[in-house]
Amino acid sequence: DFATPRAVLTGHDYEITCAAICAELGLVISGSKEGPCLIHSMNGDLLRTLEGPERLQSPECCLRPKLIQASREGHCVIYYENGLFCVFSVNGRLQATMETDDKIR
Repeated sequence: DFATPRAVLTGHDYEITCAAICAELGLVISGSKEGPCLIHSMNGDLLRTLEGPERLQSPECCLRPKLIQASREGHCVIYYENGLFCVFSVNGRLQATMETDDKIR
């Protein structure tokens, strides 16, 4: 027997660097090397785009997501390569940010 994919998720223009699955909410959240994070349904439908803070959207300061974690309460925490944490709601709204100089793994 061969396994077949349940869905094909599209929307990123660059390679995927991190992903999280929230089975309780039926969501897949992924981040790519040079682009925003995307929220898909388990069926493959693109639901939302998670954009970082506007003050960091300049070309010389690209937000590269490194880690993603989703909660069953509907929050998504993204850690970016430049030391920035962002908390989003599953509706795509940026709720909080925090910068750190620590190396997070």
